[in-house]
Amino acid sequence: MLIPVIMAGGSGSRLWPLSRQLNPKQFLRLTDAHLSMLQQTITRLAGANVALPQLICNEQHRFLVAEQLRQLGMEQASILLEPVGRNTAPAIALAACKAVAEAEDPILLVLAADHLIEDIPAFHASLEVALPLARDGKLVTFGITPTSAHTGYGYIEQGAGVGEGGYRVKRFVEKPDAATAAQYVAGGEHYWNSGMFMFRASRYLEELEHFQPAILEACRVALEGGSQDLPFTRVHAATFATCPDDSIDYAVMEKTSDAVMVPLQAGWSDIGSWSALWEASAKDACGNVLRGDGLLLDSHNTYVHADSRLVATVGVQDLIIVETKDAVLVAHKDQVQQVKGIVDQLKQAGRHEHLNHREVYRPWGMYDSVDNGQRYQVKRITVKPGAKLSVQMHHHRAEHWIVVSGTARVTNGEQTYLVSENQSTYIPIGQVHALENPGVIPLELIEVQSGSYLGEDDIVRFEDKYGRT
Repeated sequence: MLIPVIMAGGSGSRLWPLSRQLNPKQFLRLTDAHLSMLQQTITRLAGANVALPQLICNEQHRFLVAEQLRQLGMEQASILLEPVGRNTAPAIALAACKAVAEAEDPILLVLAADHLIEDIPAFHASLEVALPLARDGKLVTFGITPTSAHTGYGYIEQGAGVGEGGYRVKRFVEKPDAATAAQYVAGGEHYWNSGMFMFRASRYLEELEHFQPAILEACRVALEGGSQDLPFTRVHAATFATCPDDSIDYAVMEKTSDAVMVPLQAGWSDIGSWSALWEASAKDACGNVLRGDGLLLDSHNTYVHADSRLVATVGVQDLIIVETKDAVLVAHKDQVQQVKGIVDQLKQAGRHEHLNHREVYRPWGMYDSVDNGQRYQVKRITVKPGAKLSVQMHHHRAEHWIVVSGTARVTNGEQTYLVSENQSTYIPIGQVHALENPGVIPLELIEVQSGSYLGEDDIVRFEDKYGRT
């Protein structure tokens, strides 16, 4: 059995302002009009004879993952939740321990959720080369045939041939300077480190126990002390928090004598920056990439993403311009690595633009914060058919709900009643209330909040069908 293990973590800083901490790039439609990066990662496995994927994500992203799986008809896929990030070695250890407990020593295919692979047949062919090596107990990594002297990737130096198309790993090399990278590419024996792996679950655990036993012990105990919550597997948070933070490269792959590399030449990119996304996108005759509503006049080699309004450029070149409802980024393509510095400044200033978009997705639907002032806030709320918000109460704000389309079932203190299109209702401060869509079409309403404090943390939940507290 070949089980894909898809790591869907991420901080959402390198592709700000489109990517946010609560909505990082793996959940965005960056290179496909219909599928997110995560969904592309899953769908490219079709035809590769694999089991349902097991996803690993941060607990705060769990409903995003579940919804994107639902859209693909994969509600039965397993979702393993990390209460805190501890890097790739512990994440894969959790998946391997779970896989060994549920199957007879399966082979794991470890993938990142946010990579682009354009040539899917070539990707499948490399999997076929790796599979017998993994069966024989090797720990396989995939080396990307370099197309440039890239200094943003680690490199793998190939050793002697092994099996049908594999090579022993001679050494892993940190991100080189430009001159060294050029030598690597010219020599033909170095490959970009893709961060994708294939091995038996038991072999990874054996090597982890040998080189980093503290990681394995913490993950085993955390998994044993966890619980199952609908499709989510939760680990014991306090135990997992004690786990050392380490990558699979440092913890295992650079130390094991059984590391093997299989070359992959399939149009791969980790989309690690706005310039990388520009490089991976289809361009017009002037080298421009346009997403959304834009007019580009006498502009060259520029990437424009317009989320909510018209963006026009005149006489510019080599720029990244990204517009969202609450932020605009303008950066030179050669300086996009500095975007993380903007995210750091937002955090230090106590602002919210690094956390989430104006549109916020919830398991019941979404809301858009349309307007706000010192003592009021206006939201456009969409509730999916059959969905229900938690039974809750607010200490500092009252709420007015105006139904625009659909029908709302409202619990307001001791009363429960229906509110239809063009009707409204009022929820006083301190009143226990709930909102539900009993219909078969989305419920759209406008919510006007008023009060002395309007933060999202002013909420006391009494009952919630999605397990939130």
